[in-house]
Amino acid sequence: MSGCPPGKSSWPELVGTNGESAKTTIENENPDVGAIVLLDGTPVTKDSRCDRVWVWVDRNGQVVRAPRIG
Repeated sequence: MSGCPPGKSSWPELVGTNGESAKTTIENENPDVGAIVLLDGTPVTKDSRCDRVWVWVDRNGQVVRAPRIG
């Protein structure tokens, strides 16, 4: 995302993993962000933020989309 501090900004390798584990990995790899685990399809705000990563999971808690800053 343009204008964000340097550091890892997306985690495609986490698709298919457990959402809570993905949250921990994201926050360890980029301590400037907070990861939020949400059920895929949950309504969220449309603003973009450099300190937030949505972690979209299915009903089994598995990541369904590559988490990224925004």
